[in-house]
Amino acid sequence: MHEIELSAGIVEYTDTGGSGETVVLVHGLGFDESVWQAVVDGLRADFRVVVPVLPMGSHRRPMRPDADLSAQGVANLLAEFLERLDLRDVTLVQNDAGTAQLLVGVRDERVHRLVLTSCEALENYPPGVQGRTLQVLSRVPGGIFLLLQSFRMPLLVRLPNSLGGMARHPIPYELVRRWYGPLLTDKRIRRDFAAFLRSTRKDTYLRAAERLRGFQGPALVAWGAEDRMMPPETGRRLAALLPRGEYVEIPDARTLVQLDNPDALCAELRRFIKESPGPRRQEPTG
Repeated sequence: MHEIELSAGIVEYTDTGGSGETVVLVHGLGFDESVWQAVVDGLRADFRVVVPVLPMGSHRRPMRPDADLSAQGVANLLAEFLERLDLRDVTLVQNDAGTAQLLVGVRDERVHRLVLTSCEALENYPPGVQGRTLQVLSRVPGGIFLLLQSFRMPLLVRLPNSLGGMARHPIPYELVRRWYGPLLTDKRIRRDFAAFLRSTRKDTYLRAAERLRGFQGPALVAWGAEDRMMPPETGRRLAALLPRGEYVEIPDARTLVQLDNPDALCAELRRFIKESPGPRRQEPTG
């Protein structure tokens, strides 16, 4: 893991390096870089793939107590990350959370292509039963800590109203233990997680949707065909908002498309990038 100190605290990230175009993969709430591993493996031969670990519950480095960990605050941190690493003309790929949408029209100058896979959008925030439950419990003293205890039991994790509802295929329990380990063992990570949940504003992505209309770059909306938490109709509406938007469905996949069907997602990403060439780079002179 690499790490970089940003305004909110230290952010870890993985970076395959290389001279290819840069693809930045952004995880959702309660996940870390490992949720993207199969996609990283599928793209690294031809692209530089960068995956930051944002402070959304599975981060191992707690943020500063005064950090802005609202959805927009995390999006600003992502923009700062792109700037500090001087990543340009990136293909920004988002899953589960809607973070990447919040850069559009605000701090999107480093984004050439936008890819939204099953994620929070429009009025579906917080999304599904899982998202609404988290928001309610975040306002009850000790509620989040009690809910987290369920992740110690594989049977409860597999339930449809838990992580089991986010994937078409069973999620390896060792990944669940990895993702929720920081929350279960570090009260500072729970503090960050609760700060994010308590800052939820129902209209966050409705307001962001208005700015999507002004994004002039190529955009791909790649939705899990069997998603229950993020309905495919939401994805189709998102694609219609984007001036250069394209909608595709990833078969045999729910919200976590990168776990359910990474090969299909990688194929769509490769096709999309090939069909929407990046800005022509000026060759050095002299």
